[in-house]
Amino acid sequence: MTKSELIMRLAESNPHLYQRDVERIVSTIFDEISQALENGDRVELRGFGAFSIKRRDARTGRNPRTGDAVNVQEKRVPYFKTGKQLRERLNPT
Repeated sequence: MTKSELIMRLAESNPHLYQRDVERIVSTIFDEISQALENGDRVELRGFGAFSIKRRDARTGRNPRTGDAVNVQEKRVPYFKTGKQLRERLNPT
């Protein structure tokens, strides 16, 4: 599902809201999650999952074309861990 599809579904299920308002709400939520991760915070949505940042150490990599050694800098990457309720919903027993 894309962001625009999410906005359309939310607008359809909430006819009392204008589509532009739903779009603003969705964008604000995504912006707040992004800002929190940028600040190093963890974002937890109960029953859905948690977004966090993991740090990858600097390392020596390889250029796949030439095979030469390349220094790769330290970086932070986003990480998502699913919540228990979402896992149970995806894998019913």
